[in-house]
This record gives sequence, structure tokens and C-alpha cells, in this order.
Amino acid sequence: MLVHSRTGKWATWAVFLLLFVPLFAVPLLVILAASFSTNWSGALPSGPTLKHYDAATAGDSLQALTTSLVTAVTAGLLALVIGSWAALAAASLGRRGKRFLDALFMLPVAVPSVVVGLAVLVAFSQPPVLLNGTRWIVILAHTVLVTAFAYTSVSAATVRLDPMYEQAAASLGARPSYILWRIRLPLLLPSLTAAAGLCFALSMGELSATMMLYPPDWTPLPVQIFAATDRGSLFTGAAVAVVLMAATLLVLFGVSRIRTRASYR
Repeated sequence: MLVHSRTGKWATWAVFLLLFVPLFAVPLLVILAASFSTNWSGALPSGPTLKHYDAATAGDSLQALTTSLVTAVTAGLLALVIGSWAALAAASLGRRGKRFLDALFMLPVAVPSVVVGLAVLVAFSQPPVLLNGTRWIVILAHTVLVTAFAYTSVSAATVRLDPMYEQAAASLGARPSYILWRIRLPLLLPSLTAAAGLCFALSMGELSATMMLYPPDWTPLPVQIFAATDRGSLFTGAAVAVVLMAATLLVLFGVSRIRTRASYR
């Protein structure tokens, strides 16, 4: 839209392709090609097969996919509730209070995720709250890691809200709870769905903190991919990675449809 000449548009597309293909498309295409191969000794893979997907969609891999989905959905919803609540509260605070909340919620993403995993492990490995060895410590760590993104997304959307709607409702005698549920949250719905999708996607791909925390009966799919590649099953690991990408994109597509409908209301 900003480039009007035909030459400029072609140049823009050329630069985009030169940056996009090597950095993003080629690695994904390599994983996709490897998932259908039995050997890769030359420039291109050989031995096309579907047997890797038999292993990637059954047994431990299927259970790991279910574990990842449950973990990501639960952590995403918790992060959305906590982050949105904090963002709405920060909007009513002064500058110092808002800065404090910003720093508090951004702290987990300012340090390596393995540090967050270690902190959660140390904090919840003894009474009164003993979560070590359970699925809940993994969900808690994922929630801590992704809440910052929900907070920043909703906080930015809250700043852009037109206060006229709330002021008009208040002048007509609407209670604060009514204004929140019937005016603010509906106006924030597109940002809420975007934040939910982002939290879900980040949780689906989280590995570093998960490796420190997961119990044997709660193994997310990224851990399964790491284990497969670590024992030399690169092609099976590629197939499992494709399943992880497909599941994530499918959920994100559903969230995008919800967001699109919310935007047109």
C-alpha cells in the first residue's frame, strides 16, 4: 500500500522473498521433507515413506500431543485471565504503579526460560505447596512464561480504548461491573483472542523449562521431539515436529476465525 510504482512493488517482493525463504521457509521445508524420508545422504532426501507418521500419531507421541494440547490450553487460559486482569488493573493505576506491574510481568521473559523452570522447581518442591512430580508444575511454569504476552497485548489494547463509551455508560448510571462485562471486555475481545492464540502457541513450543520439570507421565511433545533426535531418530523427530506444527496452526486458525468474527461485531 505504501509503494505505488510497479518497479518498487517488484523490488519489495524480491526483498521479502530473499529474506523469508532462507530464514523461514527453507528450515520448515527441510523438516517436512525429512519427515517423509528414510535417508538423506545427498542434496535431496530419498526413500519416501509414511512410516514416520505412524510413529508420530500413535503410542507415546499421541499421548505427548494430548499432553501438550492440555498444557497449552490450560496455561493459555490461566495466563489470559491473570494477564488481562492485571492489565485492566494497571490501567487504573498511576504511572509508578503501572511501571511496577510492567516490570513484574515482563521479568519471566527477561531471563532465560530455564531460570524460570529452576525457580519453579525450587519453590514448589517442598511443603506447603508440593507440585514437583505432578503435571501442575509444568502447567504453572508455562503459565508464568506466557502471562507476560497476555499482559502486554491486553495492556496495549486498553490504552487504545475510547473512554467515551465508558463515560456515557457511567453517566447513565451503569455500575462498574456492568461497564466491565458489557463494554470493556467486548471491545477488548479481538485483543483477548490474539493474546490467547499467542499464549497457546508459545506454550506448545516450550522446551527449556519443561525439561527440568516434567514427570514421566506428563511428557509434552517438544520433549518427545528432543528425545527422538537425541537417540538418532531424526526422521521420526521431524515427523513429530510436523505434527506439532500442524496441531498448533490448526488451533491458531480457529482462534483467528473467532477473532475475525469478533472484529466485525
